Amino acid sequence: MTKLLEMKNLNVRFKGKRTVHAINDVSLSMEQGETLALLGESGSGKSVTLKTLLGLLPPKRSQIDGSIHVNGVDIMSLRGKALQRYRGGEVSMVFQEPALALDPVYTIGHQIAESVMRHKGVDKANAMSTALDMLDRVRIPSANRRLHNYPHELSGGMRQRVMIALALACRPRLLLADEPTTALDATVQIQILLLLRELQKEFGMGVIFVTHDIGVAVEISERIAVMYAGQIIEEGTTHEIIRDARHPYTQGLLAANLHDVARGDRLSAIPGAPPALEVRPDSCPFAPRCPVAMPDCRADLPPMLAPGDRRRVACLRAAQPIAAE
Repeated sequence: MTKLLEMKNLNVRFKGKRTVHAINDVSLSMEQGETLALLGESGSGKSVTLKTLLGLLPPKRSQIDGSIHVNGVDIMSLRGKALQRYRGGEVSMVFQEPALALDPVYTIGHQIAESVMRHKGVDKANAMSTALDMLDRVRIPSANRRLHNYPHELSGGMRQRVMIALALACRPRLLLADEPTTALDATVQIQILLLLRELQKEFGMGVIFVTHDIGVAVEISERIAVMYAGQIIEEGTTHEIIRDARHPYTQGLLAANLHDVARGDRLSAIPGAPPALEVRPDSCPFAPRCPVAMPDCRADLPPMLAPGDRRRVACLRAAQPIAAE
């Protein structure tokens, strides 16, 4: 059976006065209908990975190597109209800030209908009917009236629901969600997460959910891939990552838990800051911040160790327990 996503050895460089090594040898795979969380702090390469998948990086300023196949199609070779059909048709994206992603001069209904007409080849009446149906599906009250609203007339939570409706209107195989709940309050955040999970099951699509919040990753995903300094440093099922994190960075993310503060404990923090990406790392990028780093960690890149099919970790300290398995 063809995998929904097969990404191998992806490298992304941004060219300018200085070259930025944004993504380094990232390999990921996904099955149909699966939900994968990309977890890591700001600057780790999560959003760049999504934009590469959607073909949104500026070609004159970026250099991309490696291979990406979505449902068996080589997306690195897509150009022109083929790339336009792919965006929104096969793969769609829910952006972090819908107020910036939605066009302020067109109504909500017009923007959804335009996407449907472009990708499905239907007339405006049928496209508007689909737009109304999608607004109902994302539980926007008085959907028929909201169809004629402009983005600024809606609350932040409503705009995010519209963004989801727009992304799903053409029934994509893969949905990319770039921290879609970050700017929302806690109650609305939970509503959006539940809505995404429900629609993912209904449409049978795969979802890549970018977040820096381990609690959100646990709530939404079946598998987690942890990114740091443009690399995947650990990957496994959500249960494996939560119960048996092998990489010290993942362990640090799990330890920084606000529930401990609520109990009166001191908030744990990872010291230091992520490395600058002007130079491609030639040793473990987390070693300067790692509390258990060894001299060998600063001498070479750690190998990606794999105790199972898709359980992976890039850490010399993890070699012993993995070998024992």
